[in-house]
Amino acid sequence: MENGGEDIVWCLRGRLVRFAPPVVMGVLNLTPDSFHAASRQASVDEALRTADAMLTAGAAFLDVGGASSRPGAMEVPLEEERKRAIPVVEALHQRFPEAWISIDTWRAPVAQEAVWAGASVVNDISAGLMDDRMLPAVAKLAVPYILMHMQGNPRTMQEAPEYGNVVAEIMEFLGRRVLAARAAGIADVAVDPGFGFGKTTEHNFSLLKDLRVLKQLGSPVLAGLSRKRMINSVLGTAPANALNGTTVLNTLALINGADILRVHDVAPAMEAVKLLKAYGWERR
Repeated sequence: MENGGEDIVWCLRGRLVRFAPPVVMGVLNLTPDSFHAASRQASVDEALRTADAMLTAGAAFLDVGGASSRPGAMEVPLEEERKRAIPVVEALHQRFPEAWISIDTWRAPVAQEAVWAGASVVNDISAGLMDDRMLPAVAKLAVPYILMHMQGNPRTMQEAPEYGNVVAEIMEFLGRRVLAARAAGIADVAVDPGFGFGKTTEHNFSLLKDLRVLKQLGSPVLAGLSRKRMINSVLGTAPANALNGTTVLNTLALINGADILRVHDVAPAMEAVKLLKAYGWERR
């Protein structure tokens, strides 16, 4: 894998695939309680229609999740998460065999089944800390792994997040987890600072401003800012009308070094990428 201003080269389904960042990952929520109601996919057919639109708009990845990780979310039983996610992964892989599918889960059994069903990437909000089987499972599956920082868990993370130095502490955490992933045998790793996961609005903006620091870890950096509270708390908006704020923050994330944007709205994110390139912006 190469990073910095270079392409991302990942092993996907047994072959090396090159991506020229920045790339966009479209979110497919299969939960009834996702914080952005319009993103909820009520059926396999609806997920397929949404995926088709995202791929047409230019999404490089589709991120499928069967368990909400919004602030205050209760843990979803394993069987329920499996029932929601696996049929959609299977259907996506059958309908769009060339699409790259990511499974958003912290559970090793769900990650394993999803990869068997057609997923090519595992996206774990817990960085392997909520299921100690995850890192060995991902290494055995030989797929890229996205690991995220979260203080606490989704149910408690926003109660009273505290840091001495938020950027330094998250940098140190992600560095340790990258080393753990590589020690487990995972070749391709990306990092996600976890905007909104156990962080105040001030913490989130500090991270966004210094996002480029994470490039020192030598892994692609994913930014998931889409329609989150850090936008709504400043603008007085709600997730349903936070698209303009999302585009502004996505643009800042790109300028500050993000390699992957994880979004609910692929077309506007792609427009931000295209306009920055037309402006003459160069990744570094």
